[in-house]
Amino acid sequence: MLIKNLCNACLPLLVAVLAVAGMTTAHAGEIEDTITEKLTAAIPGLKISGVRKSEADDLYEVDSNNGDTIFTTEDGQYILTGDLLKVTDNGIANVSEQGRASQRVRALEEFGDEGLITYPADGTEKASIAVFTDIDCPYCRKMHDEVPRLNELGITVQYYGFPRSGPNTRSFRKYISVWCSDDQQAAMDAAKQGRDVQTQECENPVRDQFDLGGRIGVTGTPAIVLEDGNMVRGYVPSEKLAEGLGLL
Repeated sequence: MLIKNLCNACLPLLVAVLAVAGMTTAHAGEIEDTITEKLTAAIPGLKISGVRKSEADDLYEVDSNNGDTIFTTEDGQYILTGDLLKVTDNGIANVSEQGRASQRVRALEEFGDEGLITYPADGTEKASIAVFTDIDCPYCRKMHDEVPRLNELGITVQYYGFPRSGPNTRSFRKYISVWCSDDQQAAMDAAKQGRDVQTQECENPVRDQFDLGGRIGVTGTPAIVLEDGNMVRGYVPSEKLAEGLGLL
């Protein structure tokens, strides 16, 4: 992550820049702009997609282009990274993850379902999951073997391409070939089983899907995004997944 990977040698410079930039506190209505200006000036390459008042008093949450949530004072002079936890009557709640879940829902809705490789539920759909997948990932293949059972349980599986090796790699080109096939499901089934798929090229959304995964915090595959925006990281057996969704 961009913020987490800042080297120790860079931290004094960051603090100094923030201190110089943040001598006065912004008035209401100017806070978001103040925070955005100071952080983008202090952290090269940072792009801020949103600023909002945190549930915790005197803190603001900043959404960035690399998936990190940054917490800052209203003058942008002090920053924290990591999850904000809250003590509740039921234990510890992860406030940050709740916020990320809401952001994922919005991001997926804005992206739309055009261009997804979809395995629809048998009969009445009881749930739908968004799965960021890599054809060559062993656990993605293991999950794909259970897609028929997921469909039987009423779960629609919507695949988003996320070849972990990145663009211009063999895995990435393989996903494009699958997407460009006349029968995407048959090509996906074959590729997931390790069989050769005819190399093809066409205008495709694989890079857009890959970039979307990066924006919503996908770091490995399979990454399963539930309808409420919560993310299940890694392979989960079909029965256990259905149980977690309240279907069993």
